Amino acid sequence: MKFSLSLVDYAIIVAYFAANLAVGFWSYQKKQNNSEMADYLLAGRGLSLPVFVAALVSSWYGGVLGVGEFSYRYGLLNWVVLGFPYYIFALIYAYFLAPKIASSGAVTLPELLEKFYGPRASGVGAVLLLLLVSPAPYILMIWVLVKSLAGISVGASFIVAMASATAFLFVGGFRSDVRADVLHFILMYSGLIVLPLYAYHAWGGLSFLKAHLPPTHLEWSGGKSLGYIGSWWFLGLWTLVEPTFYQKCLAAKSPETARRGIVISVLFWILFDFITTVAGLYARAILPNLKDPVLSYPALAAKILPPLWKGFFYVGMLGAIFAAFSSLAFLFASTLGKDIVWKFFKVPGLSETRHIQSGLIVGLVVGTVIAVVLPSVVDIWYTLSSIAVAGLLFPLCLGYFPSLKPRAEDAVKIMIGGSGVASVWTLFKQPLGLAPIYPGLLVAGAFYSYSMIQRRVADGAR
Repeated sequence: MKFSLSLVDYAIIVAYFAANLAVGFWSYQKKQNNSEMADYLLAGRGLSLPVFVAALVSSWYGGVLGVGEFSYRYGLLNWVVLGFPYYIFALIYAYFLAPKIASSGAVTLPELLEKFYGPRASGVGAVLLLLLVSPAPYILMIWVLVKSLAGISVGASFIVAMASATAFLFVGGFRSDVRADVLHFILMYSGLIVLPLYAYHAWGGLSFLKAHLPPTHLEWSGGKSLGYIGSWWFLGLWTLVEPTFYQKCLAAKSPETARRGIVISVLFWILFDFITTVAGLYARAILPNLKDPVLSYPALAAKILPPLWKGFFYVGMLGAIFAAFSSLAFLFASTLGKDIVWKFFKVPGLSETRHIQSGLIVGLVVGTVIAVVLPSVVDIWYTLSSIAVAGLLFPLCLGYFPSLKPRAEDAVKIMIGGSGVASVWTLFKQPLGLAPIYPGLLVAGAFYSYSMIQRRVADGAR
């Protein structure tokens, strides 16, 4: 599906690409000494509250086309499964985990695992984290957006888009990433709110939606079973192991900044979910026969937005997507380059920073391959997060609490057992109709229970 833009719209998009690069490289130039790992990976642990909020909000909610696909298909269920559970788990994270993470002194999430359980657990955890930080969903969204724009060279434009989102990461690292996120934060709200406002003005409000939507679209369940909804709620546990949260908390100026920042971010996410869900409902009501729901937002914009505003809308979408894409690409690079290759397979003659920069290139290639194999944003999220969360949840979240922490020798078993079963369940197309997250967490929970029993037996024998 192709959508035509005016010259002024293209000019706005090109200006955004230039601004994104300028902000990223300008942030790097402001820092005179970029050699310390804590600076390259965590911006010197100096994120203020406003920057923390802008960076976390924009980098966590970049799946705007996936949200459009889901809200077009299922209506208000989008808010029930892709919104509400994440608010709850984010608040749990804010009050129980964020202060502990911010004061841990670690540089990366696998370093935390090593503090808890040793190097083997750190290595296994790093491999699982690669699934959570894969930039594949966002590469797919960038490709879909580029393909949808008529009058441009798809291949060249895709490469330019990818380069503008990641080039400054090579030299500026996390500091450049968070400064670009502030720009993305502003653009994603100001650009995307244009769509539902214009739809409301042109077509009317709730009465129009009720008359033109399937009845299930305005039901909280979206016509889906409790088992299906529950599986997505379990996937909300993803928040408790989400590397983006850990990265921002480790980079926060203080534990209080991390806690307050997440609470404030939840309020912004509620607003953004309102904007995107309403836009999805209008897309379904106005364009009921859309062949590719992942393009519901661009298709609606093509139908109702005039030139100039259409350009601002596309920039808002790009801002949301690029914020998450660049953050995850950098996390993938640091996890692969620092926590796996540098630690276990160090290449002689290459510095730690060079290993991370090489990991960035590998992440872009691997993410592109995944996007080709699984050409659905929702499917990529569902599959990769199910496998990773099943293995990481127990060891990572309970490692901060001495009385609940599993034994070091059992942490690897928990991770491999939970993620292994979830992988097999996915491979065999979900036997018994169970989502992979269920058997994965069940097995991980069994290993964890065994570990706690053994701990108590050992404590009683002393």
